[in-house]
Amino acid sequence: MGALSFGFSPLNAVTTSSKQQTLKNLGTAHFFNSTNMPSFNFRTQQNCRGGIRMQIVEEEYEVQQAKDMAAAKKRWEAMIRNGKVKFLTPREAGYAIQLSNKVLLDVRPSTERKKAWVKGSTWIPLFDVDNSIDAVNLSRKMTNFMMGGWWSGVPALAYDNKFLSKVQEKFPKDSDLIVACQKDRSLAACELLYNAGYRNLFWVQEGLEAAEEEDLDREGPQPFKLAGIGGVSEFLGWTDQQRAAAAKEGWGYRLVFTGRLLGVILAADALFFGAQQVGRYIQDLRAH
Repeated sequence: MGALSFGFSPLNAVTTSSKQQTLKNLGTAHFFNSTNMPSFNFRTQQNCRGGIRMQIVEEEYEVQQAKDMAAAKKRWEAMIRNGKVKFLTPREAGYAIQLSNKVLLDVRPSTERKKAWVKGSTWIPLFDVDNSIDAVNLSRKMTNFMMGGWWSGVPALAYDNKFLSKVQEKFPKDSDLIVACQKDRSLAACELLYNAGYRNLFWVQEGLEAAEEEDLDREGPQPFKLAGIGGVSEFLGWTDQQRAAAAKEGWGYRLVFTGRLLGVILAADALFFGAQQVGRYIQDLRAH
């Protein structure tokens, strides 16, 4: 099928060099085995008192994850190479939406979607924030926070096993679907959809983060480029996306985050001074 029945040259007619660049970009994508969504492996053990405890087998999980990542990369490269999924730049996706009246399928988690979204897009997240509160997931959330979530603001995410059924409720299998995420996770969604029988799939290359403001009709409080950042790094303006924005905006933009950094330093200094004063007060009480 032509590129979404556009009234101009097919967007999926790409050069060999651009395809090679696309395959190279997959090296930074998020990978998993689409037939077995990522989950922690657990070993149940009987302790000496007869109690049962669950332990996350981290090494086994990491080894399996590495294998899944390598396998997924090969599958996705083959999908692009064989033309099962055509890729569009964010600007081409914008043209497709405007000229063919197609709806973009946004598969990002809610933390990214609420900051910026394409006007008229359909939101069905492939992964979303894990709100379960059982002991296993609480441990996973704590690990995620300690291993960098506090800095990046990226929460623990869980695969939505109803993703396919939700898509099938809204779109017949002969639909032209433009699938997008913040970076490259949408390739995983494309693989699931292709295996479910969807054949007219278009992937937004490098995700919405690569979109310029004029590429797509945006709604939401932030630019697309900033929708995937968070945590302390966002507050201090120390992300690559914010540094790029600062280079364009100039010193006014930088001064905002410089002020925040100074505020954090002063607050930390005040807390340290207060703790010292409390310590001295307690020592004085003990001395008397």
